[in-house]
Amino acid sequence: AYYHRFIDRFPLISDLAAAPDTTVFKLWEGLGYYSRCRNLLATARFIATERKGVFPDTYEDIKSLKGIGPYTASAISSFAYNLPHAVVDGNVFRVLSRIFGISKPIDSTEGKKYFTQLADELLDKKQPALYNQAIMDFGAIICKPALPLCHTCVFNSQCEAFRLDKVNELPVKEKKILIRKRWFYYLVLEHKGSIAIRQRTGKDIWNQLYEFPVLEFPGEQEISNVIEEAEKQKWLAPDKYTQTSVSPLFKQQLSHQLIAGQFIRLHLDKKPSFNADIIWVNPEEIIEYPFPKFINAFMASPDTSEKI
Repeated sequence: AYYHRFIDRFPLISDLAAAPDTTVFKLWEGLGYYSRCRNLLATARFIATERKGVFPDTYEDIKSLKGIGPYTASAISSFAYNLPHAVVDGNVFRVLSRIFGISKPIDSTEGKKYFTQLADELLDKKQPALYNQAIMDFGAIICKPALPLCHTCVFNSQCEAFRLDKVNELPVKEKKILIRKRWFYYLVLEHKGSIAIRQRTGKDIWNQLYEFPVLEFPGEQEISNVIEEAEKQKWLAPDKYTQTSVSPLFKQQLSHQLIAGQFIRLHLDKKPSFNADIIWVNPEEIIEYPFPKFINAFMASPDTSEKI
């Protein structure tokens, strides 16, 4: 659904390049990995202006585009131009490490170089697109991360991991992902029928998406503590607001972060003196802005007593 909606809206690179950022992010909303959306926009605009709308047709030129690394460059060059470049993704790492019994960590510099060289040696140079698609599909359907179909696999007689009963030990990763836990408390501020929102900026998650004013804490908080901090920040004027509702706890797992938090809805008698990055919008207009999945889950929740 995402792909077809995106292609229908932007059938040409020039269409994407000319689109406002907010429009593109709204269509991307819910997919996550928003840095990819920013890179896609930057690359579309570069191709439209610097390359006169002509997409590059060599591996090196494709890899030079913003947001495109070796994997994506190999995929594009082989699928679009049938150039002999092996795709090495998680599926390929898994298939090769198991069949050949390779214990080199796939997330190490040495391991990446080794697997890329092996993949290039095995690549069918005459049909690189077909080969790349086949090995990725094989890893996704047969040589799966969990419960691989080893007993019906056509390679089980040649598979070192199967022979040595090490299927569940391969591939090897040397780095353990550390999950950062964060607590966000959003203030859904209403004043004379308008709601306060702001656009996230900087190098943090959800850059360029919109949100309600938020206070971040190192751990779970009592709502009274959040309100007290909001008053200290002069987001709320004492005795000039009414707290109308508090949401249940919401959580979202990102690749390296766990986001948890709540939404506190407040009716303001007096508009606070916010920074210039706060804008006030009518509830009907909110749908036009791209929000993170975390906030959309709140707005769509049946527990939200007053719909936004």
